[in-house]
Amino acid sequence: MTNWYMLTLIGTDQPGIVAKITTALLNAKCNLGEASMMRLGGNFTIMLMINSQLNTNDVKQLLTPCCNELSLHIHIDKIEGHLHDHHIPDLMVTVSGVDREGIVSQVTNLLFNAGMDILDLSSDVAGTKENPLYIIQIEGVATKGIDAIEKAIQSVTHNDIDIQIQTIDTIIA
Repeated sequence: MTNWYMLTLIGTDQPGIVAKITTALLNAKCNLGEASMMRLGGNFTIMLMINSQLNTNDVKQLLTPCCNELSLHIHIDKIEGHLHDHHIPDLMVTVSGVDREGIVSQVTNLLFNAGMDILDLSSDVAGTKENPLYIIQIEGVATKGIDAIEKAIQSVTHNDIDIQIQTIDTIIA
């Protein structure tokens, strides 16, 4: 019997993290599922679904040497795979504004209340230390229609924040 796990690995960014972790998993005959691996502010994070006959402790023991070598923190959760159970986004919202406390909370609550099911969110800080600009890109499904989202964002669009909405046309073959 095989098990699905969600691995979360976090540490200071350095060359070789992805190669060493995926090689250790390959050598243990683990199959990879969906993954998100990215650099965030000088750190590197991996969220990775794996399928294996190993139990949680065995997976942790397998990866501990790599994690110690790379100074990575590891967290493992047993999950259900649900591969191919994808929600297809129909909307992208791009927010840019003066970097300030609460901008993500304000925008995501506004979108949630207007019926947006957020599937993916990424953010970055641009500009300079003196004049930081916060940029958020959000993909999701407008469950109450795009008009509800457009109406809701009017309440926060002003001089220090700009919100753009684009529909996403996805062709599924």
